[in-house]
Amino acid sequence: MIRKFVYISIFALLIQTGSALAGTEGSEELKKSSSQNTAEECFEGVSRAMFKFNHALDKVIFEPVAKGYRALPAPIRKGTGNAVDNLRSLLTLSNNLLQGDLDRAGNTAARFGINTTAGILGFFDPASKLGFEDQGKEDFGQTLGAWGADSGCYFVLPILGPTTTRDAIGLVGNVFIDPIYQITHNTEIDNGLVGNSNYSEHNYYYYRSTGAVDFRAKNIESWDSLEENSIDLYASLKSLYLQNRKKKNSKLYFSC
Repeated sequence: MIRKFVYISIFALLIQTGSALAGTEGSEELKKSSSQNTAEECFEGVSRAMFKFNHALDKVIFEPVAKGYRALPAPIRKGTGNAVDNLRSLLTLSNNLLQGDLDRAGNTAARFGINTTAGILGFFDPASKLGFEDQGKEDFGQTLGAWGADSGCYFVLPILGPTTTRDAIGLVGNVFIDPIYQITHNTEIDNGLVGNSNYSEHNYYYYRSTGAVDFRAKNIESWDSLEENSIDLYASLKSLYLQNRKKKNSKLYFSC
């Protein structure tokens, strides 16, 4: 039980950076926000306190870990990032289907199949060379948006970072529709997988934590630039988060 708590804590601590930077891709994305996005604030005073707490954790833990990761050879970092993205694509596939986007679902499934086999468990990305381009990540918060749900108010969670009412619900929904989570946590699997260390719970947190570290490492310069050039870092991060989520939900597949 204690070991499980440690795994969950490590995962939560590391994943907050990915949540804070709102899923932007590459080191240039954080520099491109020129318009302000607004949303009703829930408990702004508390959210600012949580932001300061998360920011302090980043300085003490996440940034040093990310810089250590950057010391690895570039091919290893790239391959690791590819492998994590390949596993993450299964959650995207679930959301593609829930959104009714069969074209994207087919593309996501093809990418996973090709990269898992020919790409050696996703370490390489031959799918892109075959014309199956990465079309972006999807989560249950985006699916709720595609179904017509409003984003709700904005607030900051301890450890997990910025979110909205809809995206907070989406975090819970992701647990139920993520195949990797279900494989590693479903204790009712009775086909010989129970007790197999290859499917144990801690591997899920290793995978998610590695993805968070890889993401933070890719955005070290962007985050430093944001800190240096922001008069109000809290407001700047809020704007980036809301802008990114609005962009991801710009296409609705269903209307309620």
